[in-house]
Amino acid sequence: MTDVTDQVDRNTGCCASRAAAAEGIPPVKASVADGASCCGGTAPAADAPVWRRLDWLLWGSAAIIVVFYVAGFVLPHDAPYGLGRFAHSVQKMMNVMWWGILVGMLAVGLIDRVPREFVIGIIGRDQGARSVLRALGAGVLLDLCNHGVLMVGAKLYERGASLGQVFAFLIASPWNSLSLTIIIGVLMGWGWMLLFLFASLAIAFATGLAVEALERAGRVRPNPNRIDLPDDFHVWSEARSGLRGTRFDLAFAKDVAKRSVTASRMVLRWLFFGVVLAALIQTTVPTEIFQTWFGATLLGLFTTLLAATIIEVCSEGSVPIAADLMNRAAAPGNAFTFLMAGAATDYTETMVLRQVTGRLKAALLLPLLTVPQVLLIGWLLNGAG
Repeated sequence: MTDVTDQVDRNTGCCASRAAAAEGIPPVKASVADGASCCGGTAPAADAPVWRRLDWLLWGSAAIIVVFYVAGFVLPHDAPYGLGRFAHSVQKMMNVMWWGILVGMLAVGLIDRVPREFVIGIIGRDQGARSVLRALGAGVLLDLCNHGVLMVGAKLYERGASLGQVFAFLIASPWNSLSLTIIIGVLMGWGWMLLFLFASLAIAFATGLAVEALERAGRVRPNPNRIDLPDDFHVWSEARSGLRGTRFDLAFAKDVAKRSVTASRMVLRWLFFGVVLAALIQTTVPTEIFQTWFGATLLGLFTTLLAATIIEVCSEGSVPIAADLMNRAAAPGNAFTFLMAGAATDYTETMVLRQVTGRLKAALLLPLLTVPQVLLIGWLLNGAG
């Protein structure tokens, strides 16, 4: 199993997977700056041409946003070829999101100082409701995209976490990170953000418990890598020791600022791409058609699920599109479904889970258990909205 996961690590170069070091090996602190972003594949060699080393998704999306944000001050709304509508859509979204992005970057910088091994130590203990709750907490704490968190989940399974814990971790993590939660609150409203947050955590908790119940019933094979942590491992003692050893001075502030920029790259690249994609949808798809196909109906709900399954967009990129579903289609349940479907139906996630666990049945459990819950809650949210 180690060989499989290590192969995944080498093939992806993901910062999240590199950080999960094997037991007994000193931790390696890696950041996005060390290589490509978690959703961007391996980093080019240092002597590669500039055009290969450039993060085209990040800087291309950022350039489009800057150009059209400025153009929004001079272009009329009805400018030819939809350029005015596109510019004003970009401007409107960025005017709402800018402070959430800055606060989120600060949160990422602070969280990046927390050793990932500390989180993995919390999640890898005994089974049951408490262990699933710990997996939820770890999933929310790690500020990673759905592809980056997948590598951590694979490493957790290799190191002995139960399949139920891994599922709860994967479902809870992708957009429940602090940075994206703030942006969801800014774009969709804080009340809806809290509803989405608790609903997604409920799905993650229920799915984790269901998988562990299936394991106890003999329907799911237990993790062959299961191990017990030493009794002398005390999480809060380690935390207090780490805090006592931290000096909150100018060097600390500079380090957090640096981490805020480097560790936010994987979030920003997909978030900016999502803004461009959402502005393009707002420009090309009339509101009437949008409300018909993606409105607060059963057809709209299933169409949203289908679109989220087909569109391989990272969790950060899904947030602006989900906000468009909320605001233009007046379908909060569809927005929730679009956000959750990335964790529930992502085919990359299914294939990596199959490779890591060695069982297609175990990998297919994730969409089979989560999609019905997502659709039910989405339908209820549409009714409430």
